Amino acid sequence: MENYPIFINLQDQPCLVVGAGTVALRKIRLQLQAGAKITVIAPTIDPQILEEFGDHITHLARVFETQDITGYRLITAATNDPEVNAKISTLAMAANVPVNVVDQPELCSFITPAIIDRSPITIAISTGGAAPVLAKHLRAQIEALVSPGLGKLAQQMRLLRNRVAELIPQETLRRRLWEGAVNGPIRDHFEAGRDQLGIDTLNELVEHGKTKLGSGSVSLVGAGPGDPDLLTFKALRLIQQADVVLHDRLVSDEVLNLSRRDADRIYVGKRRTDHAVPQGEINELILSLAQEGKNVVRLKGGDPFIFGRGGEELELLSETDIPFQIVPGVTAASGCATYAGIPLTHRDHAQSCVFVTGHLKNGTVNLDWQGLTVPHQTVVIYMGLVGLPIICAQLMKHGMPNSTPIALIERGTTKNQRVFTGTLACLPQALANKEIHAPTLIVVGSVVSLHEKLAWFDGAS
Repeated sequence: MENYPIFINLQDQPCLVVGAGTVALRKIRLQLQAGAKITVIAPTIDPQILEEFGDHITHLARVFETQDITGYRLITAATNDPEVNAKISTLAMAANVPVNVVDQPELCSFITPAIIDRSPITIAISTGGAAPVLAKHLRAQIEALVSPGLGKLAQQMRLLRNRVAELIPQETLRRRLWEGAVNGPIRDHFEAGRDQLGIDTLNELVEHGKTKLGSGSVSLVGAGPGDPDLLTFKALRLIQQADVVLHDRLVSDEVLNLSRRDADRIYVGKRRTDHAVPQGEINELILSLAQEGKNVVRLKGGDPFIFGRGGEELELLSETDIPFQIVPGVTAASGCATYAGIPLTHRDHAQSCVFVTGHLKNGTVNLDWQGLTVPHQTVVIYMGLVGLPIICAQLMKHGMPNSTPIALIERGTTKNQRVFTGTLACLPQALANKEIHAPTLIVVGSVVSLHEKLAWFDGAS
């Protein structure tokens, strides 16, 4: 971090702007919005400054003098004379007064960022003076995401802070109440311009919401195949609000680290031969945590309803009054195949796609082999690494050509992704002496032949 971000209170504070041209106008406008009392020193002044702010500034029609440096909370040098600007910088720094010299970051003790004003919400973006145009570009993108109504919501929340602290002394419950305000219909009202309805609903939540805060909730969230950028917005929001996160080994560290620092993280993962926490105990744990009043997020790799046993984990909750919700995720078939440059369907190769699990049970893989050998079809096999030789042998036995392309994708969408391709006849032997780590995904079908042409993702970059 090149610069330490800080917000300074300029309300009714004396500030000096040296220079009175177009650049100074922008600085004056911002500082007046923050409530500053501005003195402008310049022999002449831009007429637009007088037109906009003539009654709100003090203009000293002369050149800058050394003694002018004292008595100000903030100083801005915006003249077209480099020597004057350098002098102001030197004097201000010697006097320990924050100074900004426009377009000369080496002379500044602070930098004016690109600003998004949704008062009392203020968002500042800085590139350390390296790329102001980029900062403005980012500001435009963020402004599109931050509704002006959020500022009005923040103002109402500020007015109610003391009342909420009085009614709800427990910090965890207070946070949950505020989360309900900013992630539900109250926020929607303010963003849609229904300010009074938003105010009334917020007041009702504060006065009567305490009775609803004792019960917890459960969110079954698909974490995707590994790349955190593949999370949905809703998944990200719920992860960051969770009191406790239960996760398995398929959830990447990058996704897990998006949770709050004070959130409890509980590993409940299972490996092929090591069920660290039996499924029944996981179900009971989710229920007990919610009954303690906690917001529980159960993170599952990929999509929780595609070979994720998500339905099993929620059946117990459905018999209680614990509220729950389900957030889909990018399943491994879609995510890993896409990052490997393998389209699951393609007009010239495959008009259908089948997802199956290749998990071994008693040394066998029991699948509808005949149904998997249909022409012009892509077969995606989850959890098939150990059973790969059996899978290839059975597909060939039931009529799939030995030359059918097949790919094994290791740790897809992550920086450790590797893709191995071959044919049904040769891939198991080619991988026999390689060290491959789960999770893996197997893709069988003509579409695999497109991998070399369409491969785009370099996990190391």
